[in-house]
Amino acid sequence: MQAPYRTNFNGRLDRLSSLIDRLRVHVSDGGAGGHDVQHAMLMICKDPRQDLRLVLRPPEDSASGALDLVRPRADESIIVSTNIEISGVGKRLFAALPICLSVDLADDPSLSSVVMPLVEEVMRPRCGGQAVFQRLCEIVVIRLLRHAMEGNEIDSGLLNGLSDPRVAQALVAIHEEPGENWTLERLAEIAGMSRTQFAVTFKSLIGITPMTYLSNWRLDIARDELAAGRQVKAVANMCGFSSPASFSRAFAKRYGAPPRRARQLEHN
Repeated sequence: MQAPYRTNFNGRLDRLSSLIDRLRVHVSDGGAGGHDVQHAMLMICKDPRQDLRLVLRPPEDSASGALDLVRPRADESIIVSTNIEISGVGKRLFAALPICLSVDLADDPSLSSVVMPLVEEVMRPRCGGQAVFQRLCEIVVIRLLRHAMEGNEIDSGLLNGLSDPRVAQALVAIHEEPGENWTLERLAEIAGMSRTQFAVTFKSLIGITPMTYLSNWRLDIARDELAAGRQVKAVANMCGFSSPASFSRAFAKRYGAPPRRARQLEHN
């Protein structure tokens, strides 16, 4: 069974859009002239030959293990340095990244094409520059995620699963229809694999079972929807729970508080 999920412009399965829809990138400073490499998550470095290098450190990282990769090389200067905050369920993508992404832009012209306008906004400030910088940062982050997935730089986690053509079919199905009555058999069918082959392959690529991933995804979406003000009953239905009571039990087990309490905390 091949589900009619989103495709990109060449007609192939779009593996990222359902996650990016739920990804929020917030620039928390102006981006120009900062040299605080210990806290900057996004940096652009330039060497004497004018070649650029883009660096992204995932937000969960404490920086201690990635500092050598984040720190500018001996012959580099920093031309853009900014801290960004990632929110929304789409931030799962960042948990799947290596401890640090470092890309020489000469090796990726498509990534370079979106970084150059970002550099221009910093080097030649104009009216509306902060708004443009914010939006360009979002695009750069998305392109970096694509670069990591297509470059086979990931050996475990979500992006690793999305890199597998068959497992990606099942992941996109989960991401786009969290409320569907998914079973291991149905997901295996979408992936074009036997039940056992799918279960084993999924866990080896992502590190958890398909049904655990489904449950985590539903509850993460539920938390975001509650924070946005949606009613508990509506969230339970949207995320595929049989009743508000079963949703409350699962939510409290995962997050340590029932949905109504979690929603109140978000709005206080």
